[in-house]
Amino acid sequence: MRRRIIIVTAVHGPSAPYLPDAYASLRRQELPEGWEWHWVVQEDGAGAEVAPHVPDDPRVTFRQGRPGGPGVARTIALAQAEGEYVKVLDADDQLAPGALARDLAVLEGDRGIGWATSRVLDLLPDGSTVGFEGDPAPGPIERGAVLDFWKAHDYLAPVHPASLCVRRDLLLALGGWMALPASEDTGLLLALNATSRGWFSSEVGLLYRKWPGQATSQAPHTDAAERAARMAVVEARARQLARFEWRFPANE
Repeated sequence: MRRRIIIVTAVHGPSAPYLPDAYASLRRQELPEGWEWHWVVQEDGAGAEVAPHVPDDPRVTFRQGRPGGPGVARTIALAQAEGEYVKVLDADDQLAPGALARDLAVLEGDRGIGWATSRVLDLLPDGSTVGFEGDPAPGPIERGAVLDFWKAHDYLAPVHPASLCVRRDLLLALGGWMALPASEDTGLLLALNATSRGWFSSEVGLLYRKWPGQATSQAPHTDAAERAARMAVVEARARQLARFEWRFPANE
């Protein structure tokens, strides 16, 4: 029986036209012998705009549900995620060649690593890409390191949560993505870092599309009062997890 890595994508109407590009980036992935990927596309809602853009492929599962934001869509998609690892891929983003194989090599190679991230490039509307300054050194990320950096840099994490690949059992134990109107992926990243060691790959793993319709470019995302509340909850959760000394692996 082939082993499986699950790709989880939340999508809504405006981002649906980018699904074919995401799918093309999945088809370019080369996995180790004995592995396969399965793509779970979960619509945040139940309209008619998304389905026409979902590929007709037995490796793709499409579901719809009540709207609740991308964190809710990703979390409920875990019901379809029958695999050992879960890789997040936003509907408007693309995986770089080799991304899944590198994630699997890290997580299969060290049971003490709970999650993996990689270098991310912004994909601009003209097709060009721009990198980020200040990426951490490649290799292990120790518990608490992301929270410390995030707190000291105006709530900007040193690694990008859109590039996460996580052990499914750890993801479920943490309850999936946070129930927040935004920053739900940052909340998961900090919870993961509070409970387990991670890994950063300096090779590009994701192209993060920048476009006018993306949620992070909308005014509500930068509302000061809401942002402060989101960050307070994200930080409090991570600090409580650390204080309770819950650890992955469980026998550590």
